[in-house]
Amino acid sequence: MSATVLIVDDEKHTREGLMLALEDEYDVYLAADADEAFRLMDSEEFDVVLTDLRMAGKNGMKVIDHSLKRPKPPIVIMMTAYGNVETAVEAMKRGAFDFLPKPVNLEKLEILIRRALQGKQTEQRVQQLEERLDRKYSFGNIVGHSQALTEVIEKVKLVAPTRTSVLIEGETGTGKELIAQAIHQNSDRARRPFVAVHCAALASNLLESELFGHERGAFTGATERRIGRFEAADGGTLFLDEIGEIDQSTQVKLLRFLETKTFERLGSNKPVKVDVRLVAATNRDLEGMAREGEFRDDLLFRLNVVTLHLPSLRERKEDIPVLLRTFVDQFAQENGLQAPSFDSRAMQRIAEYPWPGNIRELRNFAENVVVLKRGGELTEYDLDPKFLNPEAAQRSSRKKEEEDEEPKGRAFDVEANEKRLLRNALMQARGNRTRAAELLGMSRRTLHRKLKQWPELDPRAQL
Repeated sequence: MSATVLIVDDEKHTREGLMLALEDEYDVYLAADADEAFRLMDSEEFDVVLTDLRMAGKNGMKVIDHSLKRPKPPIVIMMTAYGNVETAVEAMKRGAFDFLPKPVNLEKLEILIRRALQGKQTEQRVQQLEERLDRKYSFGNIVGHSQALTEVIEKVKLVAPTRTSVLIEGETGTGKELIAQAIHQNSDRARRPFVAVHCAALASNLLESELFGHERGAFTGATERRIGRFEAADGGTLFLDEIGEIDQSTQVKLLRFLETKTFERLGSNKPVKVDVRLVAATNRDLEGMAREGEFRDDLLFRLNVVTLHLPSLRERKEDIPVLLRTFVDQFAQENGLQAPSFDSRAMQRIAEYPWPGNIRELRNFAENVVVLKRGGELTEYDLDPKFLNPEAAQRSSRKKEEEDEEPKGRAFDVEANEKRLLRNALMQARGNRTRAAELLGMSRRTLHRKLKQWPELDPRAQL
């Protein structure tokens, strides 16, 4: 679709001559004075307004003012035969994009319009990206309604507008970076950089340079000055993930920054001052590390001015169905596929599973289901065997704080073991009783009798 241009000039030959020069590339409208231009602007949206300065009635400055009051302001270019530096400065102050003297050089005008439109498109793309970021990291986009999650959100709302350092604790995959982004995006730093550093991914001899930068010749291979992540985040937020992995030397420099807001690049003794908000995250027990001398307690005090503990999925089971539905819909839309459905037994199994990988594991599961089921219904017989014994899966995650072993005597509980065998056979046979009986080495009649004895194992009884 062609860009629209409004030419405002009280000289007929001028406006018609400009129209002839531009109409092959743009949709051109003409106005003989400011009032006619106002009427056109009130009924149409223009990308560019090219206006004369001196006209009968209202002058071009009024056209600029009216243009910039529009819901979607056009680019305004001023032209006049009476131009001087003062006029140009005044037009630019009013909001004009640029200024051209008459007679107008058509080649320069076309270049100017193209440059203006390119700048506007770039500005619109940036605005769209910012709006998408605002939506993605808004509090309403953090899925879940459990009390554990609600308490975290309420804390984030309080801390986000401040300059306070924040420490986010939680298991791997609980969404620590998402919360850090939400803190940044809901602060007055939202239009400034958000820089993330995953400390565990960098060797200790590289991390210090990565964070603070270095001067040329600071070490072998340092052939030029490098700006570190602190300087890159100036005015914004620096997110240090897995901060428990940093060594003692880097801890000292980090503590000094938190106390003075300054640091020194490697190979330099000149302090560099930056305005950076620090948000850190860990899946380790920093207090325990501090007691063991592995982490500086004075640095810990500086980091955890406000501490947010992100609950695992085990602690917010009621959120699992809505999270799963959200991820499934998202992946179905991204892949152009129909979203699958879940029967009640399958959803119950999914909710009971401990999800040791937390939200990250649930997302991967959702993507797998979307790709493989392609709009069908997922039953409990489609699930991986790990969903049948969530207690064992929870123990294997090594993160459960509750009982790690089965109750005493459970291994010799004949009824419990027989139920487990029946359930596993039915799952493997995808509900086919004949096949399940064959797997168990019993007759179908015997299987039928046992299912009558324990109807909770019978998938048909759940319908």
